[in-house]
Amino acid sequence: MKTQIILSEDIPALGHVGDIIEVSAGYARNHLFPLGKATPFSEEGIRAIQRAKEDAETRRLSLEAEHGALAKRLESLQLTYEERVNATGHLYGAVTAKRIADSLQEQGFDIPESHVRLAEPIRAAGEFEVPIHIHGDLNSNIKVWVLATETDEAMDLGEDDTESSEETAASSEAGAE
Repeated sequence: MKTQIILSEDIPALGHVGDIIEVSAGYARNHLFPLGKATPFSEEGIRAIQRAKEDAETRRLSLEAEHGALAKRLESLQLTYEERVNATGHLYGAVTAKRIADSLQEQGFDIPESHVRLAEPIRAAGEFEVPIHIHGDLNSNIKVWVLATETDEAMDLGEDDTESSEETAASSEAGAE
C-alpha cells in the first residue's frame, strides 16, 4: 500500500524538500516520519513545507556561492614539497593524498583526504595538477610541485661506488701482473 508524503529534507534517492512523492506506508510510518524527513500529505503540510522549501533553496544558493568561491581560491593555490630522490630520480617517499590534505588543512582549507582525487601517490619530481572534489559535480585543480633535493647520503653513496670501482680496477690490474 502506497501513501503520499511531502519531503521535509533533501533525500538523494527520493527527491528535494517540498516534493510530493509516494512511498510504502511502512517506510513512511517507521522511518521518514519519526526522523522528521517527511510529513503526511495535507494542505497544512503543504504550507509548512513550502516555507521550508524556500529556506532550503536559499541555503542551497548560498552553499553554491561558497563552494564556487572555494573553487576559485583553490585554483590559485600551489603546494611545494621538497623530497629526497635516489640516483634514478625517484622519490624515497611519496606525496600522498593524505599529505596534500594535511597541507590544505594547514593553509586553512577544510578539505578531507577523500576529496583529494589523486589516482596514485606522486613518486617523481615535477609539476602535477591534482583534482580536488568540492561538492556535487564541482571540482577544482591545485598545482603541486615536487622538488628533488640530493642528500649527503646519496652523494656519499655515489662516491663510495666510484671508490669501490677504482679498487676493483686496481685489484684486477694487480692480479693480471
